[in-house]
Amino acid sequence: MKYFNYLIIIAFGAMLIYASLGLPQRGPASEVASQETSIAGTVLPSAYYIKNAYRDANTPNMVTVVLADYRSIDTLGEEVVIFTAGLICYMLLWRKRKNAA
Repeated sequence: MKYFNYLIIIAFGAMLIYASLGLPQRGPASEVASQETSIAGTVLPSAYYIKNAYRDANTPNMVTVVLADYRSIDTLGEEVVIFTAGLICYMLLWRKRKNAA
């Protein structure tokens, strides 16, 4: 069983590395994330966030504006997932500790 767990971890790590090879390079102006408009001519969200963050929320920290104002519901969902995972880990460890005594 222990070897099976190691095999799963190694396979998952290999999948992560393989998936990361398909990501675009960071930084070049020709990449989609660095452009201000999409192929269809609409403004990309990243360009909008950079230009209008201070005007929309009157907060100098752009990261705070994006997480708290523009993507607040998504951020709340992520926090619920992280809290649930932490609670499950705590419950599993508490159960093992209780059984060991």
